[in-house]
Amino acid sequence: MIIVITGPTAVGKTKLSISLAKRYNAEIINADSVQVYRKIDIASAKVTEEEKEQIVHHLIDIKDYDELYTVYDYQIDARNKIKELMNKNKNIIIVGGTGLYIKALLYDYRFNKEEKSDRYKDFSNEKLYKEIIKLDPNSKVDKNNNRRLIRELINLESKVENKNGDKLLYDNVYFIGLTTDRKLLYKRIDDRVDEMINNGLIDEAKYFYNKNKDAKSLKTVIGYKELFKYFDNEITKEEAIDLIKKNSRHYAKRQYTWFNNKMNIKWFNVSFDNFNNTINEVINYIDKK
Repeated sequence: MIIVITGPTAVGKTKLSISLAKRYNAEIINADSVQVYRKIDIASAKVTEEEKEQIVHHLIDIKDYDELYTVYDYQIDARNKIKELMNKNKNIIIVGGTGLYIKALLYDYRFNKEEKSDRYKDFSNEKLYKEIIKLDPNSKVDKNNNRRLIRELINLESKVENKNGDKLLYDNVYFIGLTTDRKLLYKRIDDRVDEMINNGLIDEAKYFYNKNKDAKSLKTVIGYKELFKYFDNEITKEEAIDLIKKNSRHYAKRQYTWFNNKMNIKWFNVSFDNFNNTINEVINYIDKK
């Protein structure tokens, strides 16, 4: 069984995932594109060791901020992890708000050439050629031409991939979405940003600013890009914090739009006053299916 738990930030995905992992003897696979990076902790609301409650988590803290890690890499790593856990007869819970990660993992998602070019740009010619020969032992591609090697490998892979990104590749998958009233959600997001600031978000952002503020993995991290403007004296600290809140709210809105258009999700309104009610609603839905 695979349970997907998704939804916008600040709705309780982590808390629900731990409860379900305990009930169904499951391990958790991260589906947040920022939590794969080490030390980007506060900005990504990364699950803490205390929050994990000894539940095994996968694909968290697997890359340094300056390492290239694409959705294509995630697809490979996460599918391998699913296979490994299924071979151990483990149930699987996939948790995160990065819709494209979930789509690429569970469906026959086909990558475009630009995405694959990023994936292969650091491969040596020898490594590229070996991958090509696996797919076509009779290939006549120039072994010393990097661009042609990349193009040949992409074209060969495209021939063997499925063309329809809507086909679910696994059986017994439950798509669970957590939601709440929009006004309440925005209030929770604002409160979470304040909590992040109190927990050291500014120092965390400063660490990466001093490392390499232009690193590709940092440019889209909400919380960093706004504070980088503060560090550059473009805006005040208060303006940066307000901008973090604004961008977080906008991101939540985009998440809703993406999931509603791309996946068939069963949405549950979260009871924040008694979260156990939400947990029980989800369990009842899964057990009755």
